[in-house]
Amino acid sequence: MHTDRTSTTRFAVPVDAALRTAGWTPGRWDIKQAEIWADTLREHTTPGGHRHAVFPAAVEAWAEFGGLRLTAQEPGRQLTPPPLHLDPLHGLHLARTLGDLGRALDTQLSPLGEETDSRALLAIDAEGRTYALDHTGDWYLGATIDQGLTTLLTGMTPVRLTTAA
Repeated sequence: MHTDRTSTTRFAVPVDAALRTAGWTPGRWDIKQAEIWADTLREHTTPGGHRHAVFPAAVEAWAEFGGLRLTAQEPGRQLTPPPLHLDPLHGLHLARTLGDLGRALDTQLSPLGEETDSRALLAIDAEGRTYALDHTGDWYLGATIDQGLTTLLTGMTPVRLTTAA
């Protein structure tokens, strides 16, 4: 995959621009807010008894990117890039959904935020891979949060998760 890397961060220029416009800077680290989200998710139990998984990859993603409202600064490659709000509490009431998908993928999932127009839930797994869950299916965004944000903010088509035949 070719990316222009003329920015001074680890991100391609269009992703870097969206992040900086939203208030992100290299080294951003709000661990206090990330811990508040972690505690809130850990303490929540659904009426059916489902609980959220909280793990280092999620807490690290929340510390660096949590709270940002991202809007792509350029048109997308294949899709119109969705506006994003990186707040894990968008998934507070979806512990069962995340747990079910996590079991299907043989990992744990934690909420990351949402695509604000479609309400698609963004999630991260224990290995740092990122996903989107919406009314049309479950989507793999990338092996890292950086790749997931790049997929979303540059309008690349994500990979649909399917069951093995």
